[in-house]
Amino acid sequence: MVVGALLVAGRARAQESLGDKVKKACNKELSTFCKGVVPGEGRILACLYAFEDKVSDACEYAVYDAASQLEQAATALKFAASQCNDDLQKFCANVKPGEGRALACLNKNEKSVSQTCKDALKQTGLKK
Repeated sequence: MVVGALLVAGRARAQESLGDKVKKACNKELSTFCKGVVPGEGRILACLYAFEDKVSDACEYAVYDAASQLEQAATALKFAASQCNDDLQKFCANVKPGEGRALACLNKNEKSVSQTCKDALKQTGLKK
């Protein structure tokens, strides 16, 4: 649950910009092969996969690049969550996960948060 609290905030931001890149690179495929597909729960990716032999190189690259970046972001967020676990338990145990609330809680308690956690947040780009 602690990992998820940070992951949700970071993933949402990452998916939005990566999603735009994929939409741009795969515009032809999305409007041709997947126009009737309702977005969500991986249905668009499943559609692109179903037509993988007809997907342009640019679209294929955009999808793989987005997946790679999301994997890197998830790894970084898991690291930050593990380094901030004690601080999250101590200061943010009653904070409902999601929508950046855990990160906001850590920021609110910045003066009391451990240096290990602060460093991890900086290393992962969650804190400037």
